[in-house]
Amino acid sequence: MRLSTVILPVRRWHDGGREQWVRAERLGFHAAYTYDHLSWRSLRDRAWFGAIPTLTAAAGVTERLRLGTMVTSPNFRHPVTLAKELISLDDVSGGRITLGIGAGAAGYDATALGKEAWSPRERAARFEEFVPLLDRLLTEDAVSHDGTYYSASEARTIPGCVQRPRLPFAIAAAGPRALRVVARHGQAWVTIGDIRLWQTGTAEQSMEAIREQSARLDDACAAEGRDPAGLERILLTGLTPDRPLASLDAFVDFAGKYAALGFTEIVVHAPVPDSMFDTSEEVFERIATEGLAQLGGN
Repeated sequence: MRLSTVILPVRRWHDGGREQWVRAERLGFHAAYTYDHLSWRSLRDRAWFGAIPTLTAAAGVTERLRLGTMVTSPNFRHPVTLAKELISLDDVSGGRITLGIGAGAAGYDATALGKEAWSPRERAARFEEFVPLLDRLLTEDAVSHDGTYYSASEARTIPGCVQRPRLPFAIAAAGPRALRVVARHGQAWVTIGDIRLWQTGTAEQSMEAIREQSARLDDACAAEGRDPAGLERILLTGLTPDRPLASLDAFVDFAGKYAALGFTEIVVHAPVPDSMFDTSEEVFERIATEGLAQLGGN
């Protein structure tokens, strides 16, 4: 089991932003991710910075910490331009980048560019085209593609990633189409559980939903002829009925249950004052420094 964190891009770099990434490395987190959105939910009218520039800056002030998005989506990204940015970011970081990627949702990002939000069916279809094209762009020097939703004409992505054959994909998925994308292209699977249970469900119901998702992922891997044991399994906390940051004991109990379920990485949000992530800084740091030791993790 590994422990990582999400640092929301809500602070100016020279007014607390830089120190958060430095602290994440000092506390021993495996990775620090940030949301790749234009704005987000209840924080829409607060400061919010871009993911790729933030991660580039974070790469310059850290040495060992893995960095990544949690998650990027096609809502406002195109595979060609995203690939170029990711290759540059992987180079700057010395090969420490993980791309968290998902189909996105019908939120603010879906309409910020002045277009209608895609239907669930179109969103899934776009994702099925977006991920394999991005895979090619990150592994081939020149790519041409004339698809239903995305095109590339002799797009050059030289010299490619520092990590070979490309940086890893951590793919968020719950439905059958997206789980097939994980089985085909993912190095890791990301889940937040069943969002419908977030505010009205129980911890037991949430765990059962995640268990069922995990079983469906195993089936998708079997259909693709892939050993599911080769996939990392990442649980992003904060959007389930559980409260793992309530105390050190609560985290240890939570993480132990999900380690037994086969999860290899737990991700917790760094505290954000006056938000749904307004948790104790002291408890957060104790979880970072003591939590996994009680599970035998590292």
